[in-house]
Amino acid sequence: MKHYWQKKPLLVRQAIPGFGAMIDRQGLLDLACRDDAESRLVRQSRGRWQVEYGPQTLEGLKRLPKRDWTVLVQGVNLLVPEADTLMRAFNFIPYARLDDLMVSFAPTGGGVGPHFDSYDVFLIQGLGQRRWEIGAQQDKSLVPNAPLRILKNFQPEETWDLEPGDMLYLPPQYAHNGVALTDCMTWSVGFRAYPAQDIAMQFLIYLQDNLEIEGVYSDPDIKPTRHPGKIPGTMLKQFKAMLRAIRWDRKDIEDFIGAYLSEPKQNVFFDPPERPPAFTRFATQARQQGLQLDKRSNLLYRKKVFFMNGEHVEVAPEHIPTLRHFADARALAPGFSADETLLLLFHEWLCAGYLVLPRNSRRAT
Repeated sequence: MKHYWQKKPLLVRQAIPGFGAMIDRQGLLDLACRDDAESRLVRQSRGRWQVEYGPQTLEGLKRLPKRDWTVLVQGVNLLVPEADTLMRAFNFIPYARLDDLMVSFAPTGGGVGPHFDSYDVFLIQGLGQRRWEIGAQQDKSLVPNAPLRILKNFQPEETWDLEPGDMLYLPPQYAHNGVALTDCMTWSVGFRAYPAQDIAMQFLIYLQDNLEIEGVYSDPDIKPTRHPGKIPGTMLKQFKAMLRAIRWDRKDIEDFIGAYLSEPKQNVFFDPPERPPAFTRFATQARQQGLQLDKRSNLLYRKKVFFMNGEHVEVAPEHIPTLRHFADARALAPGFSADETLLLLFHEWLCAGYLVLPRNSRRAT
């Protein structure tokens, strides 16, 4: 983190020895055909690029040529339990920065072209070999009218061939081009980049939902006018006074940030249990089996304040250590300490689909 994070690339040979067996080519292609998976098919032919957004079809995938294409599936951590475990291995970086795990398959020659990302990424080689060309070029001009952000004048400075288990870290804005040397699968752990414009717009929406400004425009002393198209100065003055009433403090900002960072993506939906256990039974099961956050859940905290999936959560001081551990470890072991008030909160989260009892956990869909 001191020498490489957002500073320069890092190649780690055999970062995960023997990696890549949790899903094979057919398993990934099956995921790409699911309605609840975000997938893309990228093809290159004679210097031209094509992108088809999923869900894909098995018939269409079977008709693909022997080379020069790539299938990419986003959010595999929500679809394959082992993928979520892999992504959580990067918990030396705050979960508020973590985005998702994308997996790609490509035969020989497959890739998505030279490009740069606005976010940090760890590229872990699974099946086969991939050649990565990278460079810290300043020229970010793109190929015009291409369906992907392809760099027009890519100038690689280093080239590495990655074997299964190798890992390459790339900081934001670092140009790179990955090309499959054989049938190849790459696992990409990506981190969220937050555009200032988006943060500002979302904060304004937050203020809209939480501010209450009293008063109504009035002008009991208005005079007749010969220029009805002119905006009166007195009207402007009163509007300015109304707008000056818009105020926010540190707590507003911190509450907004917690809700914003913990809010799941728009394509994420939770599946509440059809028959949630009654509270008494749940309390017994939770103490005996422990609890786990659903793979889609984001539980974050700042000092004594907690946020679950975009919602502000108030808790008693005695519950803070348990909830902090839950947020960090994403699980509570059997026999964890909790009184009835905290168990009621956990039961509420179970009914919303935010957490699961380990023995009853199932794949997210």
